[in-house]
Amino acid sequence: MKLYDYILSPSCYKVRLMAALTDVRIDIRAVDFHPGAEHRGAELLALNPAGAIPILQDGDLILTESSAMLVYLASKVDPRWLGGGTAEEAARVQQWLSFSHRLTASLGGARLHEMLLRPGDIASLQAQGTAALRELEAGLVEQSIRGMRFLASQRATIADIACFPYVALAPDGGVSLDPYPTIRLWSRAVRSIEGFIEMPGIHRLHDLKPEPLPETSGF
Repeated sequence: MKLYDYILSPSCYKVRLMAALTDVRIDIRAVDFHPGAEHRGAELLALNPAGAIPILQDGDLILTESSAMLVYLASKVDPRWLGGGTAEEAARVQQWLSFSHRLTASLGGARLHEMLLRPGDIASLQAQGTAALRELEAGLVEQSIRGMRFLASQRATIADIACFPYVALAPDGGVSLDPYPTIRLWSRAVRSIEGFIEMPGIHRLHDLKPEPLPETSGF
């Protein structure tokens, strides 16, 4: 199984992380995304005419959407990552997978603008990213009321892996995570999963400062 990969791409990182968490071996084929734009060269366009990475190749199977790659890896090794213990849980997983594309477009777009100087309306991208974070925060608060630590259930699913990277890297695009305490706690929960691996800008749990304790009343 081969992953066409760029080390600084959150979408590629999703796949590397999922492979690590499910103990699936993948061969990494590094792509000169920036500045070489190798993903738009003839070799990779033959695999993905959209001119994007990641690309996952397993024999004759070629996948070009990171969410599909997460489903594929989980299905092959540990279907518990797919959720689906109940109809509600399965639906929540699918809903957050769809939501993750909004994170890519908004927070990911802002990050590309700030780090790689990609053109775009940075104010609009940041506003869209902030709106998405508020929605994510609300969803996680609802889950915490149900006694759930993760987006779809008490244990992590591919929904969490799909959403985590662009959220964790939101500050790279000028969008702070400080206003979202439940997102920060969820992020720490993801980082604490056995087998978690890092990427540049996303560190392991022990590298983080402790979460501040809630303020208490003097009464």
